[in-house]
Amino acid sequence: MKNLKIIIILFFIFKMISIATAENWMRFRGANGQGIGENSVPITWDEKKNILWRCKLPGPGSSSPVIFGNRVFVTSFSGVKEGSQDTSKLIRHVLCIDKKKGTIIWKDDVDARLPEDPYGGFLTEHGYASNTPVVAAESLFVYLGKSGVHSYSLDGKKLWQKNLGTGSTSRKWGSAASPIFFNNTLIVSAAEESLALYGLDPENGEEKWKSKADSLEMAYATPVIMQSKESRFDLVLPVPGELWGMNPGTGKLRWFAKTNITGNVSPSPVIGKDTVYIFGGYPSLRRCAIKINKQKGELSEEAMIWEDNQSSYVPTPVLVDGRLYWASDTGYACCADALSGEMLFRERLDARGKGSKGKPFYAGAVCAGGKIYVVSRRGGAFVFNADKKFELISHNKILSDNSQFHGTPAMSNGAIFLRSDNYLYCISE
Repeated sequence: MKNLKIIIILFFIFKMISIATAENWMRFRGANGQGIGENSVPITWDEKKNILWRCKLPGPGSSSPVIFGNRVFVTSFSGVKEGSQDTSKLIRHVLCIDKKKGTIIWKDDVDARLPEDPYGGFLTEHGYASNTPVVAAESLFVYLGKSGVHSYSLDGKKLWQKNLGTGSTSRKWGSAASPIFFNNTLIVSAAEESLALYGLDPENGEEKWKSKADSLEMAYATPVIMQSKESRFDLVLPVPGELWGMNPGTGKLRWFAKTNITGNVSPSPVIGKDTVYIFGGYPSLRRCAIKINKQKGELSEEAMIWEDNQSSYVPTPVLVDGRLYWASDTGYACCADALSGEMLFRERLDARGKGSKGKPFYAGAVCAGGKIYVVSRRGGAFVFNADKKFELISHNKILSDNSQFHGTPAMSNGAIFLRSDNYLYCISE
């Protein structure tokens, strides 16, 4: 009887640990960057409905919130004016916000390492706080481009910081990719700052490995981890004209495939069974599915399962039940069969809000409770069924906030967290 009680207690402990882990959203687009929530979240909201709280942010940003336990972490920037060459007062803000109350628990202000790229051109589209933090090893890790990697305890104590380069590629579009964590290694793409990927020791920031390549220019995607047939793990990253599979422990290239996705590549890889789906390119958008049919060297021509030109420019798709869903740069809700690449629907969304300019979507698609969520920059958030046939469920607007919504949503405990340039919102029933 005593042993039975111990077994029951251990079962409930492991069950609670599992639930707690599932409710965390610890990196860009959640678990392994795939954008899948564990529980249903609200499908409708506005100023008078289902907004539990909103927290005023000290400045704009395109990074997404991340969640661990009862804390939400997000970044912003301030101190610059659009079109100005003067970045001497640029500050990044790292915030920790109470998940239940929406109050700021702690904040760190990081002065920019100068010189910084001027706040003009395409950089004004997303700004100086575009890299989503990651929570791992009981710490928070934030990448701030030329101002380096910063590590904090979850209570806000600065543990270490490390510079990963202060360069700029020819277009000076700014930093974008988010750090990830795997097997006790912090992996950071400093493609814009030093044309390199880094593997860092999370305890002190010391360099474990560095992988430098000119091909990283215009590679803005956040890498993901893929488990191979041999139970091996690969670090997967698209770059202009190629898809790479790397050893996450050493940074060495294991395999690669040639693609027709050239120009800048912003969407992150989507992982299926033995298959990687990549989107992007500019000015010619493409999407393709590549089967990982070799574990070393260049993949064979048969690896390319399908490719098409109906794609996404910045938003990352989400894979649900063998179908890919995304919001296109031209304002359409799209769905394609993952096996064949065939478009199942392409439906116009009313995504042009007040003050709209440029492409209407930057945030990636996410899924919860069989529903797809896509957030436009100024035209509100759309919810539609994860099905073969398009069915718009809701179009949600927060009319009192006319700023841009760039961050991909985070989800936890039945709530969805949205960030605009002005506020962080907790939307919950």
